[in-house]
Amino acid sequence: MKKKYLIYLLFLFLFNKTTAQVNLSTYAEVSIITAGPGAELYEAFGHSAIRIKDPMLQLDLIYNYGMFDFSAPNFYSNFTKGKLIYKLGRYKFDYFLRSYNQNKRWVKQQVLNLTGEEKQAFFIYLERNASPNNASYFYDPYFNNCATKLRDITQEVLNDKITWSNKNIETELSFRQLMNKEIPWNTWGSFGINLALGSKLDRKAEYKEFMYLPDYVYSIFKNSTRELENKKINLTKKETTILEYKELKQTITIFNPLLIFSILSIIGLFITFINFKNNTRSIILDFILLFTTGGLGLLIIFLWLFTDHSTTPNNFNILWAFAPNIILALLLIKKRKQGWFAKYFKFLVVLIASIPFIWISGIQLLPLSVLPLLILFLVRYLYLSKFYSTNPISR
Repeated sequence: MKKKYLIYLLFLFLFNKTTAQVNLSTYAEVSIITAGPGAELYEAFGHSAIRIKDPMLQLDLIYNYGMFDFSAPNFYSNFTKGKLIYKLGRYKFDYFLRSYNQNKRWVKQQVLNLTGEEKQAFFIYLERNASPNNASYFYDPYFNNCATKLRDITQEVLNDKITWSNKNIETELSFRQLMNKEIPWNTWGSFGINLALGSKLDRKAEYKEFMYLPDYVYSIFKNSTRELENKKINLTKKETTILEYKELKQTITIFNPLLIFSILSIIGLFITFINFKNNTRSIILDFILLFTTGGLGLLIIFLWLFTDHSTTPNNFNILWAFAPNIILALLLIKKRKQGWFAKYFKFLVVLIASIPFIWISGIQLLPLSVLPLLILFLVRYLYLSKFYSTNPISR
């Protein structure tokens, strides 16, 4: 047994050095591996990878494009700036499977219908990409991720022999609509993502672009065909469930965005009613609203203009998270009324009033949980525009 183990280790060592010279046997299989979602936000979309198994060579490897290194130089600053450097990890399939088994996430396998030459082409392509010089790539969660890589590699190897299919798939969906199907809308994760990402995400996706999500990689590979010897055959020849667990869902906590924002909105509307009756204003409430929305607006502008994230530009959340509000919040502390305050709040009313058009027209879908806050902002800004119009200016 020990001798066999030593021979296997020697083979792996030589294999790593001479990969291009290794020929897969006729028993080799190339498979698409799809894993179900996990409990954490970054696991919510599931995962995709490629498996190459050859029992004759005692070879069983996973090629995982979802690897990243927290200890890499400037990792967090690069991540913030949108320079997401991921890498292809190549390791034993058993190790890959073990982590999903521990987390109780289902794993499915689709063995591809390939000739011996095509299997070898997959193998050479992946091994070449797994080398240290080629393993890293610029990651984009919607256009260049662990799932889209599988589509692109298969397309490159099979070229015009493959015909992708949208059978049993609901089309005419945007990237954001596809994403929102995977994450419950009333979660902080959904709110944060939809707050940060702009209108590019609201473009209708072609069905092949659906494959930025592992579930659609599985569905489209399942229904697609390829040409072999002038015949159309299924792209996948065999499907198996390797790990069978109930699909994990993102949980909606008691203190969810809609509840919290509704409570805040009710409090703000009540204070506004009291202010209206007494012809006063609450400096604390106005400072909190303006400073918070201004701060969020600055964040949106930073993501929009100063990062390489492909989906953060043209973000219409800036209509309510308006960056200049932070300046007005600081001015209000001085308790001085300026002649332009009324005009400023009227302008904010116009911005808030334009949001339904942006939303209904599909230009951009804003976080649904923000609705109670938008009602508060509209009512409060209307009141403040009236208050500063009817009260004398103090110097």
